[in-house]
Amino acid sequence: MILRARRIDRLEEHPNLRGILGILAQLVHTTDSELVSLAAMWRNSGQLASARDKALAPDSPLIVEVLAAFDALSAIYADDLAGAEFVTLDPAITSTALRAMRDALAGAYAKPILNRSEYTALLRPWRTVYPRVRSHEPDLGPAAADVKRVLATLPRLARRCHDPASLEVFDGLLTTVLTRDDDAHQVAMERAFDSAVLTGRRRVWTLVRRSAAEGFWRLCPACRRLATAPDSLSDERVMELCADLACALLVEDLLDPQVFAQLTTPLRALIPLQSASGG
Repeated sequence: MILRARRIDRLEEHPNLRGILGILAQLVHTTDSELVSLAAMWRNSGQLASARDKALAPDSPLIVEVLAAFDALSAIYADDLAGAEFVTLDPAITSTALRAMRDALAGAYAKPILNRSEYTALLRPWRTVYPRVRSHEPDLGPAAADVKRVLATLPRLARRCHDPASLEVFDGLLTTVLTRDDDAHQVAMERAFDSAVLTGRRRVWTLVRRSAAEGFWRLCPACRRLATAPDSLSDERVMELCADLACALLVEDLLDPQVFAQLTTPLRALIPLQSASGG
């Protein structure tokens, strides 16, 4: 009798949760030397391709989350793959290293349905470079609690089509966007990003911006529709403002106090929403 793996509906139910979270936490903190090592270790083969096909089959555990993680990985390393001016590593090396990362993710998620040799083949480059599982979250800097608080707040803006308090906060943020000095804001954000580059936080920066966008563009829990302003550009600008705020908090310890104060002015508009009742 063949025993079928039990259905896994949520990441929290996954038997390899610690292994998955360990890989996800490391993705944004991989150094150039570690990318070189991952690329050097990765070699495609018939066995590896077969294991990958099995791990990425439509009925594999949480396959939608796996593909979403692949998409996030491409976004996080977009600058590296494009050969941006501040990138020092050959994009071809990064591209090969990402194949090792994707295989590791696929193997970690699919572990319940893989045999030992399949799992080992998919994880071999990753486990060679990272023999120990990381158990902590991505490093969001000294102001991590503030970054998380902002990201956790953004989904509440989806309620603005039904909740007056959420609409008031949204309108306050929009007013900030419409009345600020855009040129000065752009210069401040460039300084903030330069700080992220110099300290190796630029990939975390991308992760934070993606998280902000995902939180902002949530469906309203009441009507299950996207709450949009009459002018959709307003939504986009408010979302970008919130992402800028979260990223400024990410590099708070590196910014000139005046620049930091300029970028975090919207926090005062978000505070009333944070203290509202409900999750």
